[in-house]
Amino acid sequence: MTANETSADSSKRRAVYVVDDDEAVRDSLRWLLEANAFEVVVLPGADQLLARARLTARLDDAGCLLLDVRMPGMSGLELQDELIRMDIRVPQVFITGHGDVPMAVNCVKKGAVDFIEKPFSEEQLCALVRQCLNRCDAEHASANADREAAQRLSRLTARERQVLDLIVAGRLNKQIADDLTISIKTVEAHRANLMHKLGARTMADLMRTALAGRGPRSALD
Repeated sequence: MTANETSADSSKRRAVYVVDDDEAVRDSLRWLLEANAFEVVVLPGADQLLARARLTARLDDAGCLLLDVRMPGMSGLELQDELIRMDIRVPQVFITGHGDVPMAVNCVKKGAVDFIEKPFSEEQLCALVRQCLNRCDAEHASANADREAAQRLSRLTARERQVLDLIVAGRLNKQIADDLTISIKTVEAHRANLMHKLGARTMADLMRTALAGRGPRSALD
């Protein structure tokens, strides 16, 4: 691996945020996680996390949140609701010494990866952190692919967008030609342009790009 590759790889590492009002717990979790080669940020409460979110592009450097349920001021559960309201979707694990089943179920329904009670094993926690980081990386990769697809779709002409919509709808060349009152050769030319502009080698690639780019701001909406 070259120095540049090493640098590029390390720049993608996401931090584990520990939010707990107990200093001893924060220090213990920091030691455990750093000993297992995780990047760690420790914070004493929800307010500090929210302030950090405003300074770090919506916690874009975070890959996992370890949240204490019961904290002075805003609780971990209230923090989860606030993060949802802010549309910050970092994978979360709740840690508590006073949990109950309905609380745990509610947290998971709102998107938490897990809800664990003290005492927990080091292996269990590290496995959950890795699961969160892998999930975060997968979600970021998917979001990046969707953005790239949307950018490519935005370069299509109005006619090409019409043709693509009809292809996605399952229409054949002759049917598209009839629908748009153009020749089959013109449809074929548009399909070739679509393949080129969208970087598609196969029809499956074309369909994937078209569907990935369909979002609130998609050029096909």
